[in-house]
Amino acid sequence: MAKITAAEVNKLRKATGAGMMDCKKALVEADGDFDKAIEILRKKGQKVAAKRADRDSSEGAAIAKVNGDKTSGVIISLNCETDFVAKNESFVALANELAEVALGYDDKDAFLAASFNGMTVAEKLTEQTGVIGEKIEIGSFEKLSAPFVGSYIHAGNKIATLVGLSAGVEGAAEVAKDVAMQAAAMNPIALDEDGVDQETIDKEIEIAKEQLRQEGKPEEMLDKIAQGKLKRFFKDNTLVNQDFIKDSKKSVSQYVKSVNPDLTITGFKRVALG
Repeated sequence: MAKITAAEVNKLRKATGAGMMDCKKALVEADGDFDKAIEILRKKGQKVAAKRADRDSSEGAAIAKVNGDKTSGVIISLNCETDFVAKNESFVALANELAEVALGYDDKDAFLAASFNGMTVAEKLTEQTGVIGEKIEIGSFEKLSAPFVGSYIHAGNKIATLVGLSAGVEGAAEVAKDVAMQAAAMNPIALDEDGVDQETIDKEIEIAKEQLRQEGKPEEMLDKIAQGKLKRFFKDNTLVNQDFIKDSKKSVSQYVKSVNPDLTITGFKRVALG
């Protein structure tokens, strides 16, 4: 049997993130063959992943990244089962590494098939499931492109947002961050009225009408009053129309225009965990 040194165990631990004892056992089983030991650890991960496939993985870290020229951004969530794992430094570091890779891909499937340290992203997730002992997976994958893209990650990595602007003008970075913080805090359902689906609009009108009936308002007045309530719904729930959290005397749109009259918000993405 090959003699396993502490240096070999440490090398395998650094390569895989597995615990010292798991690495030693894998090297012993592999008779000192480094590549075979990695394969043994991967197979262990596959077994653990199969056992935990039906577990809920609603905890994790939501990470937003923007490319060098600020024209494209991505949000991924690296999901796990417990908040304890989600707060682990190595878990958050892995989420950040994966998000950097995700910047180069347009959809989740392509990202999962991407190369990551000698294996695919999907294989890395399986490996880490074995290392950590919890279900580890990519939950959300959101991409945004615009002439200027900014990002924000809320403390604790539970909420991440991206915001696209129509131009990279002076002050665009601060505007994008402010609006991204707004989207994180206020959870708008759409950019503007046009982004709200008809089903939601119909539902809100019906709710408003029912409330008015309960208040005894005459039937012939319901449509007009309900439309007024719908406008209020748009103001509260669409990003450009919301009161700006740093200055409630302005809407978000008015704040953006105050920095540059030609500047507009082109889109946003928001991912929240927990």
